[in-house]
Amino acid sequence: MANRVASKIKLTSVDELLGVPDIAGTQEIEIGRIKSFENHPFKVLDDDKMETLVESIRQNGILNPVIVRPTEGGLYEMVSGHRRLHASKILGMYKIPAIVREMTDDESIIYMVDANIQREELLPSEKAWAFRMKFDAMKRQGERSDLTLGLEVPKLGDGSTGATSGLKVPKSSHEEIGKEAGIGGRQVKRYIRLTYLNEKLLNMVDEKKLGLNLAVDISFFDSDIQQWIYEYIKENGFIKPAQIAALKEQPNLENMTQYIVISVMNSVLPEKKASGKVALSEKKLNQFFPAHYTAKQREAVILELLADWSKQQ
Repeated sequence: MANRVASKIKLTSVDELLGVPDIAGTQEIEIGRIKSFENHPFKVLDDDKMETLVESIRQNGILNPVIVRPTEGGLYEMVSGHRRLHASKILGMYKIPAIVREMTDDESIIYMVDANIQREELLPSEKAWAFRMKFDAMKRQGERSDLTLGLEVPKLGDGSTGATSGLKVPKSSHEEIGKEAGIGGRQVKRYIRLTYLNEKLLNMVDEKKLGLNLAVDISFFDSDIQQWIYEYIKENGFIKPAQIAALKEQPNLENMTQYIVISVMNSVLPEKKASGKVALSEKKLNQFFPAHYTAKQREAVILELLADWSKQQ
């Protein structure tokens, strides 16, 4: 049995053997029996990096097995390895090396996030939903722990996590999540707030058309206000922090119309200075002056006419 398992493992060095956890438990699983992780927050794109991965697998095979967990009907759910699975499908592979682990829903969410969150090319939306999913999973685990251990856990009172605010969660949850990602707990909270953004606004954050800090402030507005802000940005090409600050100061914002919301935002913009120059093209002036008039003669006539007009006014 051990020989059969070992024959399926494709490794080229001892380092690779040591670098793959639980490698002895690797088995070949039919790709058709593996479904994607539900609400997987990380995008699998057919970009240059995917082409590189496909070429690597074509030449060397899959050196690091994917991680799956068993589900009903003899199927499996992908926990870590969505990009490798996609590349394998592109290559027309029938099976893929995998490690099967029994995990609860929350355990699989935490493992899935931790396995992907260190990637450098992650978009803000990917981080936002990954942190939100892990936070909610840890919150559920913490609630069950509270019931068992009777621990007193403080509530979140700053509204930093939207719908989850006020529920019992371990005080260090955000810090713990941030530690895995190499950022602070406060930054984790800010990313989680992005999940309460209008989807179109969140896309603007990914496209670097809307800054993270400003997007966090906008996330606290209701859906109508967010939609109007999105339309304003699309039409004008910008949104200023002062405009969002002005909206936040409105006492009855939820009952305002779109027209009033836009008026509030426009009211804090600096007034455009009127130009001090008036340009009259030669083509226009030729309609009124003989061709032999010099520029100085034309100027004298214009000034004289303006003086008469001024007196009449």
